[in-house]
Amino acid sequence: MQENKHSVLLEQKKNLTINGVESVVSFSDVKIVLALLGGERMQVLGSGLKITGFSKTSGTFTAEGEFIGISYGGKSFVAKIFK
Repeated sequence: MQENKHSVLLEQKKNLTINGVESVVSFSDVKIVLALLGGERMQVLGSGLKITGFSKTSGTFTAEGEFIGISYGGKSFVAKIFK
């Protein structure tokens, strides 16, 4: 895996898998902040969010809940994926 590459897979607004994650910066049931490889941050918004797995070795992060948005740093990448 190259240092700055990552991928995001969202299935039916309920299951999220992200590859290329360095660490979980903070989390609550409405917001998860991740540090990506290469130094960028990602913010995941929703309700009932729950981390279901994270491997620092592989950089794979999984979560479930009702996802409504994903953004990178302070810039909006995808604001409100689904309404």
